[in-house]
Amino acid sequence: MKNIQLKAYRIEELNFVNKLPVNTKIELTNKYSYNVGYSKINTCRGEFKAEIFDKNNPDKFSIKITLIGVFITPADMEKEKLHIATYDAVFPYVRAAVSNLTVNAGIPPIIIPYADISGQSIYRVEIPGKK
Repeated sequence: MKNIQLKAYRIEELNFVNKLPVNTKIELTNKYSYNVGYSKINTCRGEFKAEIFDKNNPDKFSIKITLIGVFITPADMEKEKLHIATYDAVFPYVRAAVSNLTVNAGIPPIIIPYADISGQSIYRVEIPGKK
């Protein structure tokens, strides 16, 4: 399989709420979404959104992050494979950002779990007149 190249990434949005009393036990819930925008010049833009929050107190402990990755892609790579490959490329940066944020906030690091999307159905919407 031909490789994609991550050319750049940036955190577009980062929101952290930590208003729980010290030594409060939390039960974390994670939500991820990932979307890819394709261009005609062998590049694409991936947008990874993650929400991590306390199941019982989401208003007192939550992290929301949006990370954008820009990729150079092989011209003949199927969009479904490209979607998975770009997701796999940006996930470690999201994981590291969340872990670093929590450590720097003085709490134990949160290491978000990897979600394997290779076996999941990927929904694609084509806009008329664009490819």
